[in-house]
Amino acid sequence: MYGQMMFKPLLISSLLEHAANFHADTAIISKNLDTSLHTTNWGEVSANAKRFAKALNALNVQHGDCVATLAWNNYRHVEAWYAISGSGLICHTINPRLFPEQLIFIVNDAKDRVLIFDKTFLPLILAIKTHISNVETFICLDAYDEDIKQALPEVQFYDDLVQQQTADYDWPEFDELTASSLCYTSGTTGHPKGVLYSHRSTVLHTLAACIPDSLNLSAQDVMLPVVPMFHVHAWGSPYAAAMVGCTLILPGPYLDGESLVKMIDDYQVTVALGVPTIWQGLISAAQKLGSQLCSMTRNVVGGSACPPSMIATFKQDYHCETIHAWGMTEASPLGTVNQLKAKHKDLSASEQAEIRLSQGRPPFGIQVRIVNQENDTTSIQQDVGAIGNLQIKGHWIVKHYFGASDALLTSDGWFDTGDIARLNSDGYLTISDRAKDLIKSGGEWISSVELENIAMGHPEVAMAAVIAAKHEKWDERPVLVAVKQPNSPITEMEILDYYHDKIAKWQIPDKVIFVDAIPLSGTGKMLKRKLREDFVNILLDS
Repeated sequence: MYGQMMFKPLLISSLLEHAANFHADTAIISKNLDTSLHTTNWGEVSANAKRFAKALNALNVQHGDCVATLAWNNYRHVEAWYAISGSGLICHTINPRLFPEQLIFIVNDAKDRVLIFDKTFLPLILAIKTHISNVETFICLDAYDEDIKQALPEVQFYDDLVQQQTADYDWPEFDELTASSLCYTSGTTGHPKGVLYSHRSTVLHTLAACIPDSLNLSAQDVMLPVVPMFHVHAWGSPYAAAMVGCTLILPGPYLDGESLVKMIDDYQVTVALGVPTIWQGLISAAQKLGSQLCSMTRNVVGGSACPPSMIATFKQDYHCETIHAWGMTEASPLGTVNQLKAKHKDLSASEQAEIRLSQGRPPFGIQVRIVNQENDTTSIQQDVGAIGNLQIKGHWIVKHYFGASDALLTSDGWFDTGDIARLNSDGYLTISDRAKDLIKSGGEWISSVELENIAMGHPEVAMAAVIAAKHEKWDERPVLVAVKQPNSPITEMEILDYYHDKIAKWQIPDKVIFVDAIPLSGTGKMLKRKLREDFVNILLDS
């Protein structure tokens, strides 16, 4: 017998409808490409999303077609986002920092029919246009611009399309398992792989992100998603902002430390989300400008492991709690979030800080396990602290990659993340490394993440990456690639001495290489693959 309750499909459009109905006057503040600021609210965003949905319906696109966006975090992008998915199309967010060959591949792989872009990306559009013949319509996410019209005669302009429509539009109702959006992961070898989300998975993911044991969001918050909307939907933050009706601050392309400090202080941001490299720039800028970041109660760190020194700085200097999280494109991206349990309240500050270093616990909807590296279905989770391959399953975890028929999951239905990790008795996850970044020296494993965290604790190190270099005797040995703080005189020997008493002597890097900058991916992660290409033979050569 079925329960006798109403059924409403879980659709992305319902998030925006809720925000418009109950938080219509809550502000959304967006930084434009010319650094000017635009203020709107959830009511206006909802109305414009409906207008743009009608405009899309007038184009030659069908339910289930892909519409691509190539844009920064701004209010027009949010409106377009909801219009695309809400009307039954698939929102395909594209990372503009990918190589042109990769951009061409994913646009063609997704069979995008429409491409929406910020005008700053016009040169990129012109460079790849002849290679993406399936795209029938180009829409500039801005007002009419004669220069853009001259360069791309067939272009249409977002503001014109919106102004030509009225907001008397009812969001269509359809199966909640319908595809809603498409993101490609660049963390793989070969071509990027697509992950196709559903309306149901996205709404459930949004619920999990908002709860107190997760990001603890409410209508009282002022949220600043520094992580780009083209990177796993800015970790789902614009969806979460609509669900709770909080104020949304959108930084556009201005992700430098000084710009972020100003936005945080001007608009009293309470919660911000970004990768460690972003927060490193923010801390440096706050110190330079003398800002105390007084409004910030918490910042969410993901994408890569957060150095312990950074967590301590936010806590001690800015009274801001760092929420360490872990996820990936294949997990929509939320996998675990670090929030304390009730029993941890009585611990000392140093004991609580130790717990905060892990990537946290999975929210409801996610299961995690650690398995033996030799057998992908042999769980060793009952052996607390045992290190092995991290596998996950849940309501918003990928089943197979877009367009692929090959089996992606283990024989018993789990997704292998490619991470090496361990779980403690309370279910807190600690990522030791990516499997491909572990260093095997003389038959023993060394974690590059642990070595990087120690180096980042040195006040004169601005950024650090550890890679495996070939070694005649030990097969592989760790090499530290470091960026000094400005005008720092620190030497290689001083950094190596800093490792003593912090780690076993045999794990200390063999060499330190100072560079002006460490290459970063489009999402702010260190490109260790490029570093390995450059320095894999450095110990053999010397």
